[in-house]
Amino acid sequence: MSEALLTTVARGERLELAATGAWTVESAATLESLVDTAAADAGNATSVAIDMARVERLDTFGAWLLERLVRTFTEAGRGADVVGLPARYSTLVKEAHRSNRKEPGPEGQDDIVETAANLIRRTLMLFVRDILQVMQMFGQLVVALLRVARRPRTFRFTSMVYHLDRVGWRAVPIILLITFLIGCIIAQQGLFHFRKFGADVYVVDMVGILVLREIGVLIVAIMIAGRSGSSYTAELGSMKMREEIDALQTMGLDPIEVLILPRILALVIALPALAFLGSMAALYGGGMVCWLYGGMSPEIFLSRLREAISLDHFQVGISKAPFMALVIGIVASIEGLAVRGSAESLGLQTTASVVKSIFLVIVLDGVFAMFFAAIGK
Repeated sequence: MSEALLTTVARGERLELAATGAWTVESAATLESLVDTAAADAGNATSVAIDMARVERLDTFGAWLLERLVRTFTEAGRGADVVGLPARYSTLVKEAHRSNRKEPGPEGQDDIVETAANLIRRTLMLFVRDILQVMQMFGQLVVALLRVARRPRTFRFTSMVYHLDRVGWRAVPIILLITFLIGCIIAQQGLFHFRKFGADVYVVDMVGILVLREIGVLIVAIMIAGRSGSSYTAELGSMKMREEIDALQTMGLDPIEVLILPRILALVIALPALAFLGSMAALYGGGMVCWLYGGMSPEIFLSRLREAISLDHFQVGISKAPFMALVIGIVASIEGLAVRGSAESLGLQTTASVVKSIFLVIVLDGVFAMFFAAIGK
């Protein structure tokens, strides 16, 4: 194997470089020096030709050095052409040419207004893209549901029951614990502040209405987005990485019907039940604090609670749960199918799934609050 060399010949305003030997990482020190010298010796040349015909071996390091040399001449205003490159190295050199192509920013102070406008534009484009993806996934779910309604035997009932156990039954302990603590905290803070005005009894109204209408279902939905939504994304993403979803399509099966529909139906069934249990746990926690911290007997608490709340409050809260479950399931499925093939991609999409689900759940809760206020409920 001959030594790596880079000879330079000037022909008027044209500079000719000839590379020989092995352009590999083993010759790194020699090649770095040769490339730097060739870049400095360009003189008044207006064009450069780099002959790679006699290169015996080329690895990623050598390809990047060649690309660096070409970019150095190009940035100096000289046209640089690579000639004689063996066909077996063309793909490697093209990859080096495509890498790190980000244009340098303008010198001096950046235009803050233009930067902010570009950021807003990109954010809006991503937001519109996400909304379109949600609509597309919802449409695919509706189509899959109609197919299942026509042929009930094709529905994966066992899969739905399995996921119902995972997202529903196994989530009960943590849901009860967290909502119980939330109810305790709300009651304690209410008693602490209302006591200054001698209005301890109104804590019951606050806890009852707030838990049944808003906090109960919202806290449960946020926890399910973090617990089950991230699980859905990770599972589907892993299947995508292992090409299991492609295999299903090759077999003539619809991944939406086989994988996603049972998961989302399980979520739509489980979330209202968990929201109900969570609301009851939060009310129980509020009653415990009112009794132990506020000196209010359970009889008085229950009597006041019956006066403060009505069936409408419960209906308002529980009616949000299926819609929140649908949003969580759709977003989790979209992000899972967006995984590209690396562990980094899987982590990024799982994080995006949780963040987007929680954001949309809170937005949906606000939309429902305005809707029920408009109709007087």
